[in-house]
Amino acid sequence: MSTPRTARASVLERFNAPLTVREYPLPRELEAGAALVKTEMAGICGTDVHLWKGELPITLPVILGHETVGRIEQLGPGLEIDWSGQPLRIGDRVAWTSATSCGKCYFCAEKRQPTRCPHRRAYGIGYRCDQPPHFLGGYAEYHYLRPGVNVFRLPDDLDTAFVVGAGCALVTAIHGIERTGIEWQDTVLVQGAGPVGISALAIAKTSGASKVIVIGGPASRLEMARRFGADHVIDIDKVREPAARIDAVRGLTGGYGADAVLECVGQPAAVAEGMEMCRDGGRYLVLGHYCDAGPTALNPHVITRKQLRVIGSWSSEPRHMKAAIEFLQATRDLFPFDQMVSHRFNVDRCNEALATTAAWNCAKSVIVP
Repeated sequence: MSTPRTARASVLERFNAPLTVREYPLPRELEAGAALVKTEMAGICGTDVHLWKGELPITLPVILGHETVGRIEQLGPGLEIDWSGQPLRIGDRVAWTSATSCGKCYFCAEKRQPTRCPHRRAYGIGYRCDQPPHFLGGYAEYHYLRPGVNVFRLPDDLDTAFVVGAGCALVTAIHGIERTGIEWQDTVLVQGAGPVGISALAIAKTSGASKVIVIGGPASRLEMARRFGADHVIDIDKVREPAARIDAVRGLTGGYGADAVLECVGQPAAVAEGMEMCRDGGRYLVLGHYCDAGPTALNPHVITRKQLRVIGSWSSEPRHMKAAIEFLQATRDLFPFDQMVSHRFNVDRCNEALATTAAWNCAKSVIVP
């Protein structure tokens, strides 16, 4: 079947306002190294909610969505293999990294920190959609992959729901835990039971942790954490005071605190609380603050007194996407990432999908055009 001349997308035109369904022309010819993909499923990330609310400085209008799987409709000249070296053909089911770094700047080439590349731009965030090729986000019937894209052909036996259910949360968690380190028999505390927290739980469980505690809410997300193997959960709706939560963590760790605490919640106040949940000499990872949610009171003496290592981690690299796909394929029977996909919406219902995610009424909402 031939590619249509136009396709629909749900567009963010104003912050804190409903998205609008627009129709744009599809490209008739592709640049060298580009691809046109028919969207199969696109995830709604917590970052999309922040973008919708205007909490990140981006240029509008934008087609949101940076967690997408689709099938190749057209291949531009020269795009013959994926990032891993596998051949690419029309009809292949693929995923791709949300952002591409330049590979040549100070951070990419010299300091090997490509996530800090000043030329890095992300699909669903950094590209206007009122200019060709328009389709540069996942909330659309088609997605245009620009030259230089880090594309990955997906294994036939790995269902799309696993890939989108894991979304960018899994690659983010892999990068963060790589930077933090989980040592054999560590006790790990995960702050947050959303997609990033669930992913961090899964990676910690397979990295040698002897016990993983998840603190968060609501109850439905904590139940998902149990399904992913959490040894203990602490419900913030029941244990409301920070001091009580700190005591609960110490009670589960022999009075010492966790070897590693992974912040995956994005709430500034969680940082000071989480540092108190570390054992002396422990590690604290700040992973959930992709958006600037503002400052928080923090006593630096805690870091000194407890001899903490505090680590930050931002986004992910292509190698983390490769690792995530292999991880999902190897652990399908252990970690039900496909069950994270709890709510499905079409392009016309993107506003409902965003509202559902913003209200924490889902494990993960997705767009199925």
